[in-house]
Amino acid sequence: MIVAGIGSRKGVSIEDVLAAIETALETHGLAMTALSALATATLKKDEDAIAAAGRALNLPVIIVDDAALQAVSTDTLSHSDLSQELAGTPSVSEASALAVAGKGARLLGPRTVLGPVTCAIAISGDAP
Repeated sequence: MIVAGIGSRKGVSIEDVLAAIETALETHGLAMTALSALATATLKKDEDAIAAAGRALNLPVIIVDDAALQAVSTDTLSHSDLSQELAGTPSVSEASALAVAGKGARLLGPRTVLGPVTCAIAISGDAP
């Protein structure tokens, strides 16, 4: 399973979200078709562009609660003071991706920041 975790400022566009996902995947030599799901934090559940990106890619958007984010926070690679303050994790995108990818998941690298959107790619622990 390969998961794209998404963080963003309020009011981003679907184009912003899709561009960040594509850039993050390209950084790791992956195509959009490699993705299994999108993930984000509860505080982003009403962000229309994230839901629209899931629909455009025909992928589920999994909302990760604060407890699950915090459970994987020590495995994140990046740090945002704002993310820590609002979501209780140093990186919404990284923690969301890790939480959804499951036990033993790992990030392929630090989050990609593209304008108002961050995207992190995690791979499940059972993948090569």
